Amino acid sequence: MGFSLKLADFAGVWQIDREIRGFDGKLHGEFSGQAVFSEVSSGLSYVEAGTLLSNGTRMQAERRYLWRGAPQERKIDVRFDDGRAFHEIDLATPEHAPQARHFCDPDTYVVTYDFRNWPEWVARWRVTGPRKSYVMVSRYSRAD
Repeated sequence: MGFSLKLADFAGVWQIDREIRGFDGKLHGEFSGQAVFSEVSSGLSYVEAGTLLSNGTRMQAERRYLWRGAPQERKIDVRFDDGRAFHEIDLATPEHAPQARHFCDPDTYVVTYDFRNWPEWVARWRVTGPRKSYVMVSRYSRAD
């Protein structure tokens, strides 16, 4: 299998289905919503909105990021919406499940991306530390 992805391939509307499970068995959450990747001067604006059901409580949830890329580097620089660095996605070999790490003192976030079934893809987060301890799996599929 050999394919290449670039930042522009993510533009558009995506359906998200997410499951969150605590390692201690106490946390269980499900999220359903959409992520919209819109062009901005510095890359793509990522706006995610939907419904989160967590341990029996239903609420509206939203998050925002900025995805920036450099075609020659084959990487996506993911930033928080305030511009702080979050992590990088290495698209040089997307079939090899790129990984990234983010340390948010005192917890560590490790993400593995799976693009093998593009345009469906998965982001699998493993969060460990004294404050947080869970796995979050987000499945994306085209909605537009």
